[in-house]
Amino acid sequence: MLLFPMTISTAENHPNFTPSPEHNPSFEEQTPWKRITLGAGCFWCVEAIFEQVEGIRNVRSGYMGGTLRNPTYREVCTGRTGHAEVVDLEYQPKVIALRDILEIFLGTHDPTTLNRQGADVGTQYRSAVFYYDEEQFQIAKNLVKSLQAEKIYQDPIVTEIKPATEFYVAENYHQEYFKLHGEEPYCRMVVRPKVEKFQKRYAQFRKK
Repeated sequence: MLLFPMTISTAENHPNFTPSPEHNPSFEEQTPWKRITLGAGCFWCVEAIFEQVEGIRNVRSGYMGGTLRNPTYREVCTGRTGHAEVVDLEYQPKVIALRDILEIFLGTHDPTTLNRQGADVGTQYRSAVFYYDEEQFQIAKNLVKSLQAEKIYQDPIVTEIKPATEFYVAENYHQEYFKLHGEEPYCRMVVRPKVEKFQKRYAQFRKK
């Protein structure tokens, strides 16, 4: 007969025990992050929006879809390299679904204007989704098809949906541009209205 309760000595019982990541994996380790690359005109606008979305990290402005290796901003702006200004990001599928990301993307720019967003004109400003697997392709294609069927837009959606190619990160001065230069005329007149539109229309997706 035991007069006292039996205590089993384990590492967890030790007062100085600290769980290792292997012992107690974090939420992020249990659910891998995925990647998507989006073009919607000037990348300053797109970056400023998605930096505020819950479940998204590593938002970077850059270039994709062209032929020239390691293009510069000046070269992309000529429209002759074939690149689009894009934002590359990672998202946590258990926090935000790709369909929600794409709804924000399509809802905060005009996906019906070919190679143009407002006063920004050229193939570098085209609307584009660059996907990394078949599932992403199907989600993007089905969403566009659904929006077309519901006649959400008066004109056809011209957003291209293509496999991702090599991503070239833009020059340092383009990163977090709106955050650092929010009072400049372009930011006040072009970027800020899009950010405010996101904040109002998609408030449930904003970071807390």
